[in-house]
Amino acid sequence: MLGWALVFAVLAVVAGYFGFLGLAGLAATIAKVLFVVFLVLLVASFVVRAVRGQSVV
Repeated sequence: MLGWALVFAVLAVVAGYFGFLGLAGLAATIAKVLFVVFLVLLVASFVVRAVRGQSVV
């Protein structure tokens, strides 16, 4: 998921460079949403592993 967020972030930069501002804005929004989802799932994974008594690192 983090990989897709990076892909959309790069797409936003490239589209903005070439003047496709609408597409750049959309790609940037998608990248932000995917990054937040990634962070939420990462924290949830850490919490579940900590509750089970497993190492989180």
